Amino acid sequence: MGAADKNREEQRREKDGITYFDRGTLTGRDGRRYDRFAIQTHFIEVGEDQAAVVRRYVLPLYQPGDVLAFGAKVMAMCTGNVRTKDQVKPGFWARLLSPHASETTAGIGMHDPYKLQLAIDMVGAPKVVFASVASAVTKLFGVKGVFYKIVGKGVAGIDGFYYRSSFDRYKDLALINNENAAELCDALEKATGVPVVLMDANDIDQNQLGKCADFPLTDDQIQDALKDNPSGQGGELTPLILIRPLK
Repeated sequence: MGAADKNREEQRREKDGITYFDRGTLTGRDGRRYDRFAIQTHFIEVGEDQAAVVRRYVLPLYQPGDVLAFGAKVMAMCTGNVRTKDQVKPGFWARLLSPHASETTAGIGMHDPYKLQLAIDMVGAPKVVFASVASAVTKLFGVKGVFYKIVGKGVAGIDGFYYRSSFDRYKDLALINNENAAELCDALEKATGVPVVLMDANDIDQNQLGKCADFPLTDDQIQDALKDNPSGQGGELTPLILIRPLK
């Protein structure tokens, strides 16, 4: 959430009061091409209706055959799967281990005691302590990422508590990825008619959390269509990516 904004003026488009950004056409590994439109929304707050968001911002642009990549962080806001700093109380292990964690430029990492405590709250102190020790040892041999392999994708998906965020709201709020992603996508498609995949994306990784049962693209095709992270992770306010497969 602290990266540079991707919304260039030459990409800006408007239709029926909706602002979106044409991210251009990408060609996948199988030769299929995709247009991608990053749709700008208001700042989605906790408890907003995700179907209402899609009806307001996506349906005016939607064409038959289009599919929607819905940002995981906005889904967490809509479903209330969030924690505030007031709800997280860093304890002994969080304060002891956090100063030894690696700092990242992509967002707040486990060097923040609040985020580390949230990880402890989610998976338990024994697993976090073991993961921290294993990570420290394996880094001596040039192996990275062991901590998150041990604690799991749920912890890896925690976002927020980020003091450099473009949005003040995220400085005191953490968002947790929904575990029932496929069910949420099915419900959203049923409510709006738009096939949905839930994505937790950044400039390094495109993590697919789940998709509706009849989503027409394969997992590889989803990765190809979104490989340049068209949603961005700065102040874009473009968590909805309309993907238009081309013939």
